[in-house]
Amino acid sequence: MNTTLVKLAKKRQRLVEEAQMQRRAVADQFQAWHKPISMLDYAINMLRYLKQHPVLVASGGSALLSMFKPNALSLWLQRGLLAWQILSKFKKKRQSN
Repeated sequence: MNTTLVKLAKKRQRLVEEAQMQRRAVADQFQAWHKPISMLDYAINMLRYLKQHPVLVASGGSALLSMFKPNALSLWLQRGLLAWQILSKFKKKRQSN
């Protein structure tokens, strides 16, 4: 019985060491992805914030557009309206599927 316990303890120790090596290998592989994933996470959080605060987008966008000439302002407003219509149709279509 004692030899069985010793074998089990050795096997357990070997498995623990193997798991540690595997964890280190996975951590090394994901280290290269840390910065791109964190940048993507930041961008997603910013988009969520802007989605929850549309007034900020409208006021910031209008302030930015007011710097342009009036003809350019109307052109940008048309483009914005078109983009909004396309996105709303896409969103409705996506929700229906």
